[in-house]
Amino acid sequence: MEKALFAGGCFWCMVQPFETMTGINKVVSGYTGGHVPNPTYEQVKAQDTGHTEAVLVHYDEKVLSYDELLTIYWQQTDPTDAMGQFMDRGESYRPVIFYYNEDQRVKAVASKKQLQASNYYDKPIVTTIEKAGAFYPAEEEHQQFYKKNPAAYAREKEQRRQWADSHSQEVCE
Repeated sequence: MEKALFAGGCFWCMVQPFETMTGINKVVSGYTGGHVPNPTYEQVKAQDTGHTEAVLVHYDEKVLSYDELLTIYWQQTDPTDAMGQFMDRGESYRPVIFYYNEDQRVKAVASKKQLQASNYYDKPIVTTIEKAGAFYPAEEEHQQFYKKNPAAYAREKEQRRQWADSHSQEVCE
């Protein structure tokens, strides 16, 4: 199994789009990119750890390529918003593609350039591409949130949609 690490707002909304794809073994919600070891959800949400909410995707590259994962990622985020995603604001919700090796870095950079060149967005693509560091799994209640709390997950998705509509942004499904 290979692994990929993506941040794009609340991890509750990032798990399901990856987890339902053939070739995905496991998706883990967690925290990365900060300076506090073993942070809690409350610490990260308070915006004082430097961490961002992220999903660690374990996948079979023979079934699903890293390039395909990047396509899924771009469809879940607003890559023009550096300080949050939809109604989730602050550095703990910033969009980041974390890479584990040079091949992932090269593919992420190329994918970002391709998205910018497409002119799909009229603002610059500000999603950062950063070397992966320590990843801390989130507390159990945050894992597979869409399965454990379908009503709350549906409300979160609807709030994202309403926020995007009120700010003239698309929410990709």
